[in-house]
Amino acid sequence: MIQRLLTVGLLAGLLAGLAVAALQNVTTTPLILAAEVYETAAEQAHAGAATQDHVTQDHATHEHATPEHEHAGAHEQAWEPAPGLERTAATSVATGVTSIGYAFVLLALMLVAGETIEPKRAALWGACAFASTGLATSLGLAPELPGSAAGDLAARQLWWIATAASTGAGLFALLRVERPLIKVLGVTLLIAPHVIGAPQPPAPESTAPAELAARFAAASLAIHALTWILAGAAVGFVWRRFAAKAETEAAA
Repeated sequence: MIQRLLTVGLLAGLLAGLAVAALQNVTTTPLILAAEVYETAAEQAHAGAATQDHVTQDHATHEHATPEHEHAGAHEQAWEPAPGLERTAATSVATGVTSIGYAFVLLALMLVAGETIEPKRAALWGACAFASTGLATSLGLAPELPGSAAGDLAARQLWWIATAASTGAGLFALLRVERPLIKVLGVTLLIAPHVIGAPQPPAPESTAPAELAARFAAASLAIHALTWILAGAAVGFVWRRFAAKAETEAAA
C-alpha cells in the first residue's frame, strides 16, 4: 500500500508538474522578468540619486576594507540560477516538486476522509484545495511581483497558514457534514480570517506598472488553480489505473 501511495503521488505530481511548468514559461515567467527590469531600473535610479558625500564615504570605507572582509562579503550573496536555460530548468524543477507535494496532500486527505479516488472527485478536491490556499489567501495577500512593498514576513506567513487551514476546515464542514450547527461553524471559519485582515505594508508601493501587477496576479491564480486541479485529476487517473491492474492480477 505504501509503495502504491508513493508511486501514485510521484507519477501524478510529475504529470501535472510538466504541464504547469510548460504553461508558466509563457505566462507568469515573462511577467516576472519584465518586473525585474523595472526593479533594477528603480534600484539604479535610487543609487544614482545618492549625494557625493555618501559616495565618497562609501569609497573610503571600501578602500580600508581588508581582503578577508571582501572575501566574506562575496560569500554572503545567495546563489541564484543564471538567466536563460538554467533559470528555466530551476523553475521547472521547483514546479514539479510542488506538484508532487500537492498530489501527496490530496491523496492523504482523500484517504483520511474515506473518499473514492477517481479523476473527477480528485479534481474537485484539488479545486477546494485551491480555494483554501490560493483564492481565500489572495483576498488578503495577492500574488506579488518583484519590487512590490510587503508587510512583516512572519506575520504574513502566519496569516496565510491560518487562512488556508480555516478555509479548508470551513469548506469541509459545509460540504461534508450535514449538521446545521457545523455548517454555521464552517461559514464562520470562512469569514474569520478576512475579518481579522492580512498584514499590509505601511504604504502600497511597486516599481512595476499597475497593469503588469494585475496581469501577474490573475495569471498566478490561474496557474495555481490549474496546478491543484491537474494534480487531483492525475491522482485519480493514476490511482484508478493501478487499482485496475491490481484487480486484473488478482483475477488471474
